[in-house]
Amino acid sequence: MNEPDRETQRIEAFSDGVFAIVITLLVFNLRPPTREQIETTGLLSALAAGWPLYLAFAASFFFVLIMWINHHRLFTVIRRSNNTLLLLNGLLLFGVTLVPFPTQIVAEHLLDSHQAAAALVYVGWFFVVSLFFNGLWAYAGYKNRLFSPRTDRALVAHIARQYSAGPFLYLGAVFLTFISPPLALILTVVFAVFFALPNKSVQQLMDQAE
Repeated sequence: MNEPDRETQRIEAFSDGVFAIVITLLVFNLRPPTREQIETTGLLSALAAGWPLYLAFAASFFFVLIMWINHHRLFTVIRRSNNTLLLLNGLLLFGVTLVPFPTQIVAEHLLDSHQAAAALVYVGWFFVVSLFFNGLWAYAGYKNRLFSPRTDRALVAHIARQYSAGPFLYLGAVFLTFISPPLALILTVVFAVFFALPNKSVQQLMDQAE
């Protein structure tokens, strides 16, 4: 194992720890019904009334999960490291680490008069994190800056165009929060599932890096 490989593995190991902690913290936003709620409506009804919590948790979980998956894919290809990469990776981790905060906000306010603002903060932060990820990819892949010299530049550019759709999709969901906050949240889950699907181009790039 050469020095660059060891450096990138340290970055990925640290990042994996951050992703794991964030996903664990998300579950603390889930709270069981109070005894008063149970006595008033019954346990099942009280649990059903907590659907905003479940929806926000699902959206955040899958968003963080897909970020981790694509982060792993990216660092399978990256072969070198520098200070800029460390800073950009740290910026992405900053964005991911903050996800539990807007998750709690949207879960608490989705059913009151502040639902549009809460959903705007929530989906808007997903949009920001997607920008961080695209920035990391663009920097590492520019002219194979941190990739293997044998990496297909045309394939890298093709994948970059695919990833660049993410911010536009989330931006569309941001505008949708003004019309239907619940639908905007559902779309964030759909986007996460979509970007989690196997990507032949990414797999081809990863095979080249091996």
